[in-house]
Amino acid sequence: MSTGRRAVISGMGIFSPLGTRREPFWEAILAGTPGVGPITAFDASALPVRVAGQVADFDAKLYLDKKDRKQLRMMARPIQLAVAAAQVALEDCKVDKTALDKTRFGVVYGSCMIPTELPELAEPGKVCVEPGSRFLDLKKWGTEGIHAIAPLWMLKYLPNMLACQVSILHDAQGPNNTITENDVAGILAFGESLRILERDRADFFLVGGAESKINPLSLTRQCLFETLSKRNEDPAGAHRPFDRDREGTVLSEGAAVVVLEELEHAKKRGAEMIAEVASFSTGFDRARDGKGLARVIRQAMAEAGVGPGDIDHINAHGQGAPITDAWEAAAYREVFGSLPVPVHALKGQTGNMGCASGIVELAAAALSLATGIRPSTINCPNPDPACGITIASGPPARVERPCVLKVTLTQLGQVCAVVLKKIT
Repeated sequence: MSTGRRAVISGMGIFSPLGTRREPFWEAILAGTPGVGPITAFDASALPVRVAGQVADFDAKLYLDKKDRKQLRMMARPIQLAVAAAQVALEDCKVDKTALDKTRFGVVYGSCMIPTELPELAEPGKVCVEPGSRFLDLKKWGTEGIHAIAPLWMLKYLPNMLACQVSILHDAQGPNNTITENDVAGILAFGESLRILERDRADFFLVGGAESKINPLSLTRQCLFETLSKRNEDPAGAHRPFDRDREGTVLSEGAAVVVLEELEHAKKRGAEMIAEVASFSTGFDRARDGKGLARVIRQAMAEAGVGPGDIDHINAHGQGAPITDAWEAAAYREVFGSLPVPVHALKGQTGNMGCASGIVELAAAALSLATGIRPSTINCPNPDPACGITIASGPPARVERPCVLKVTLTQLGQVCAVVLKKIT
């Protein structure tokens, strides 16, 4: 049974290839700034893919109190990004943490497998390889190698540590969870938080996602198993969502946290309300033909009490892969028919940040409503006629309708949709 409780986004913290914090991020989106470039984090010259979206000049120490900085030793890069984004989000929403009911202050994150830094396993591994051999001696590993690993090594890479570390640092004692579901993880975390808030089990959430695929292990694995763009000579134009000449996604890194807050709670403390969350829906597109995604979009619009004509634009997933973009577009055609609803695909600028992308893109959708400006998709000079959708092109345009639809998915068929409404 519905409690009638409503939810708003009242703050955000963003670390992306386009910039840090709300204003620089939004300005870069509207300017069409590309965030993809040559990989500089490590030597990628031996790999077939040498471009990515990277967060520049990130120093997690700047976002932690001095007494907490020792914790960074136990945080891999995605966890550091998650912690920093949470701090920025709290600053952005101007909340007095001492006034929050800690038992109703929740933290839910989207996360994924975190690859280890190579030296942390390479050095212990070396002591287990006999001279002249290319293979690890497992008996030696058990007696010598494993003892060379830092005792708390695993804690640095557990996916649930994003939410754990944020909760510890901010004494959030309310609902806490981690969703590990690839590209939809962040939006699933958002949906779970929304449902908990609607059931009156919390008032204030930090909802986030963070991932860094810019790691030799991750990138090597992705090169073997994923459909990636190999436009190394044209990094800025490598990720081409819905374009006729798209060839695959560009890997990236980033983090975002949005403050999801109950409407009356936000009003009581005089918070800025960026957008209202009208609905959330999720499902599985088993055939990956767009019908399952279309069903989920219709469910989200029905829950929000809106129709196709109320949607100003779609903030799309835009994987940039031939098959995935085609069935995503098929869903839009089925739901909206001939109605020319513009499609904005932010990954053309940022690349694919994995489980961080959904929340980063949700933040962009909310900012569209708050500022009244709809961004344009870059790197789609030749929209694929087989996709048959209206790409948001040209200069940024005015938002004309009250809602934005955010869609995210995985290549295996998990799908999510969120409807955001303009604050009136």
